[in-house]
Amino acid sequence: MAANYVSASSGFGKYFLKKNLKRDLPASIVVFLVALPLCLGIALASGAPLFAGLLTGIIGGVVVASCSGSQLSVSGPAAGLTVIVFSAIAQLGSYPTFLLAIVLAGAFQLILSFIKAGTIANYFPSSVIEGMLAAIGIILILKQIPHAIGYDSDYQGNESFKQADSENTFSAITNALGGISYGAFIISAVSLLILIYWPKIKKLSGIPAALIVVVVGIILNQLFMGSAFAIKAEHLVTIPVVGSFNEFTNLFISPDFSQIGNKDVWIVAVTIAIVASIETLLSLEAVDKIDPIKRVSPTNRELLAQGIGNMTSGLLGGLPMTAVIVRSSANVSAGGRTKMSAIFHGIWLLVALLVIPKVINLIPLSCLAAILLITGYKLAKIGLFAKMWKNGYSQFVPFVVTVLAVVFTDLLKGVALGMLVSVYFILRNNLRNPYFYKIGSYGDKKVIEIKLAEEVSFLNKAAIQYTLTHLPQETNVKIDGTNCRYIDPDVLEVIHNFKHSAFTKAIIVELVNIKDRYDIPKLNELIYKPEISEYNDIKQ
Repeated sequence: MAANYVSASSGFGKYFLKKNLKRDLPASIVVFLVALPLCLGIALASGAPLFAGLLTGIIGGVVVASCSGSQLSVSGPAAGLTVIVFSAIAQLGSYPTFLLAIVLAGAFQLILSFIKAGTIANYFPSSVIEGMLAAIGIILILKQIPHAIGYDSDYQGNESFKQADSENTFSAITNALGGISYGAFIISAVSLLILIYWPKIKKLSGIPAALIVVVVGIILNQLFMGSAFAIKAEHLVTIPVVGSFNEFTNLFISPDFSQIGNKDVWIVAVTIAIVASIETLLSLEAVDKIDPIKRVSPTNRELLAQGIGNMTSGLLGGLPMTAVIVRSSANVSAGGRTKMSAIFHGIWLLVALLVIPKVINLIPLSCLAAILLITGYKLAKIGLFAKMWKNGYSQFVPFVVTVLAVVFTDLLKGVALGMLVSVYFILRNNLRNPYFYKIGSYGDKKVIEIKLAEEVSFLNKAAIQYTLTHLPQETNVKIDGTNCRYIDPDVLEVIHNFKHSAFTKAIIVELVNIKDRYDIPKLNELIYKPEISEYNDIKQ
């Protein structure tokens, strides 16, 4: 399937192939429509200028996507950083000083890239990533219900259960039901119908359904003016209206480099670098899972791209950024195929700010909420829960724990709890597989053969010690290490101690091919190397 779209070894020209652009351009419009209110809402919640949110989205699209090795990931201001940003601006005393912390955070991410810290992403369990995606889908649905019915007191993009206005996800929905704007509700209902049925019309499916939704939303907004269904100003998108080039350049803010010796700046920088890098790696792993072509993104290159993006954002007056799941999921859902969809979405944000800000400000938030509702549904389908159930409880339990934890806390806390549960099951399964146990007989005497596995680690110590301690008296025990490449020193000690003390239970112990010491196998020793005769057979 991958060969039909993008070859991993092809050059830059692949991004401008017609078969890719016809998917990337429509997808970029959907991502742009999703990103626009998110950028503004996150800036508002962070206590930063609204322009800073848009600027971060533009940089995340144009700069980060250009440097990134991921084809579908979209970067921008992240809701998970809003609390950190809000408190950091207050702590540092000025926004320019905070910008210096962002520049330094970007520099730290460059260092993380150079020391190959991105490999940590390989240790995120699949069940946790699946749970995180499903949780984001549920959060999207729950968080967008108030916006879909015209209750916009909460900012777009808040992913945490607790909100900045002292409400939570469920209380916000309850409040929204008591303040429905029927005009907004009609627009969101019509938008949902368009999003569901428009792609089924073959002759018109080439036009993005999200674009039709926005056009219809603007038209209905104009028709409802002066009636009982009129949409209030707070239910519409709001971006700065730039009247001249000077006004545009005045929006940029430079960092205060005179604060380079301020230790609080460095503390904030390290905090942002670590949190942003973890969120980015989580998002990258999640997006690779829902990529229809199943490409694998280079994690260290992504940290490099994020570092460049954050340094650029800090120098120009933006917010810290990460790869973000909501926009990336919308990109995949809309059919994006290469990084050009993310790059174009950044360009559309810039064009909207410079060319058509007044038109953009006519878009009802309720029609954008409909787009996110559909995206959330695709991430949290019932079929995903059924699939994880069939994989067994060692996969299903961490999956469900992650879903619930992310929904009722926030992304990082939820994933951390899911990781702990997943690690428990990994250790539990590992402890069960250090050896093969076989019971036979020799005359009237029982013979127990314990054949050790290829790798016996410290984690297997408890299981082996328990087994040896509970062997029946007056038996012959054969412990076979023929298949072992490595046995942990602690486990060796347990085995040798058992042999020396077994006579107290009238147990005769025979150790087969068990050394007194094992060295950890080198990587090249673990690679299968066929004999010359086998190699010749392969060639023939």
